[in-house]
Amino acid sequence: MEEHYRHLYEALSQVDGYIYPNEIDLHWGLMIVLYPYITGLVAGAFILASLERVFNVKVLKPTYNLALLTALAFLLVATLPLVSHLQHPLRAYEILMTPNPTSAMAIFGFVYLWYLMVVLLLEIWFDYRLDFVLWSKKSSGFKKYFYKIITLGIHDTDEKSAKLDDKLGYFITLIGIPSAFLLHGYVGFIFGSIKANPWWSTVLMPIIFLFSAMVSGIALVMVIYMVVSWIRKVKIDMECLDTIAKYLLYILIIDFTLESLDQIHRIYEAEESFDIIKVLVGGKLNITLIYIQVLLGTILPLITLGVFQIYKPAEKIRKAIYFFIGIIVLIGIFFMRWNVVIGGQLFSKSLSGFTSFNAVSSGLEGYFMAAVWLILPLLILTFLLWLMPPWKKLATHE
Repeated sequence: MEEHYRHLYEALSQVDGYIYPNEIDLHWGLMIVLYPYITGLVAGAFILASLERVFNVKVLKPTYNLALLTALAFLLVATLPLVSHLQHPLRAYEILMTPNPTSAMAIFGFVYLWYLMVVLLLEIWFDYRLDFVLWSKKSSGFKKYFYKIITLGIHDTDEKSAKLDDKLGYFITLIGIPSAFLLHGYVGFIFGSIKANPWWSTVLMPIIFLFSAMVSGIALVMVIYMVVSWIRKVKIDMECLDTIAKYLLYILIIDFTLESLDQIHRIYEAEESFDIIKVLVGGKLNITLIYIQVLLGTILPLITLGVFQIYKPAEKIRKAIYFFIGIIVLIGIFFMRWNVVIGGQLFSKSLSGFTSFNAVSSGLEGYFMAAVWLILPLLILTFLLWLMPPWKKLATHE
């Protein structure tokens, strides 16, 4: 009995104002923050790759394959935070085995599989097929067997086959662009369709999620490209890096405009929920929203990248600043997801009180598990870069 009252006291100590008893605990925690964050990185990285292949921005060629492999590494981990949240990993397959057309979450499972199996894996296969055939003749050990198996018995290396691979890869990329939009736009739809929560219920939510995803994915590839170049001790293509920064600036402007438009619309309408949201933004979300998401993660990168379009300092300085900008943009987008997911649950449905969210360090919903799901895709990417190094791709067959 004493243990029961101790837990009750701890729960009530988080309450600020009047809320219903079932609102004391937040049902969606850190894992649900990671879920849209990681899927956003996937969509953004793929969009950057499509700029080179579909929109013919050839200056981005050094990051094309790197962006595809980055998208694959993070996509393989994208659903694992949900498995942690459900705490029944052995039952995770049921969402695909028993589809429910009225469930937004169940439909997302098929969107995820479509993007992974049909779009991303096929595009990478067509892009690397010729190289797999040639590498299988030169490699030994695990790599040799992997390359032989992954060719699926297609060993043609003539020019006609190479052109067919390129055409089919181009077609898959065309399909992949709307698929990437669907992948992360659908995540925003899941939140935006919850009418009972005024913090989430906005028609702009899918679009805001989509453009913020593009921002985070571009920033991620920019940072990874610089890190990989430093590790390999090769010269960074500054024209490529400047172009990535330019596109990052453009998408940041659109993203910031959309989020500002959403907030202006809320302020103008000033519905019954406006008063508590105003207190929320000025109180519990003041640091994560105003200082981290807006000032650090958006305004500072906008100003810096904007100045670089007029005045470009020395390459060494630009590299350091680009790296810093990439990191703070990734932090800013993470806290954008935090503010949406956690912030939307901090006020009561009665619009008259608040609760608090205290993340724990251990357990399936803790900081350590979150770190695992953020580090794991980087380890997978390291393996993919060892197995399919973009810098060793052969432009012509022997």
